[in-house]
Amino acid sequence: MLKLYGFSKVNAVARGHTRDLRVLWALQEMQLPFEIAGMDHPAHELNTDAYRRLSPFEQIPALDDDGLLLSESAAILVYLAKKTGRLMPGDSAGEAQVLRWCFAAMNTVEPPMLALMVLDWSADGSCAKHREFLVGWVNRVLTNLNLWLTDREFVATTEFSIADILMAHVLSAGVKDESLVAPYPRVLAYRGRCLARPAWQRAHAAYCERVVAG
Repeated sequence: MLKLYGFSKVNAVARGHTRDLRVLWALQEMQLPFEIAGMDHPAHELNTDAYRRLSPFEQIPALDDDGLLLSESAAILVYLAKKTGRLMPGDSAGEAQVLRWCFAAMNTVEPPMLALMVLDWSADGSCAKHREFLVGWVNRVLTNLNLWLTDREFVATTEFSIADILMAHVLSAGVKDESLVAPYPRVLAYRGRCLARPAWQRAHAAYCERVVAG
């Protein structure tokens, strides 16, 4: 059976937004049986030689599929999609578009949003110029994503895919200040469509019941 290493305890700010939720969502969409290996982040359970064999950078999530070990949430989603034939088109052109938008979510959309979130968590009031730059970067990314979503229900193909899991999670977990996304109605509508899916609702509810803030 698939074993997913996810959080059992994590700091209160991150709880409900962590990247294991991407895999938990995919597992619900794919209706795959799995077991959770809960990891206590404040107790430093990720900072061990044993866990580094699963996840070299001591991060959640990690997956053990009968001895096949994998880390990085996007890589896990691609692996599961190809293993099951779900949430990924069977034709090479469709697969290429899904992979394109998986990379876009991770490498284009997430970096400025994550950088801005970290700055807002840690800034002491002396970083106005830095924040202005990051806000501009976020706005450029969201402007272009908003244009791309014109007349599109999903980001990569006409069907919901793993690219939508990654993109919608970035647009949710990566947003501390909702005023940043307010000017982009198609982005908001897209995020809402994805997060309204029953599989996400089940995954998130189970996570919130299981994961403790610490």
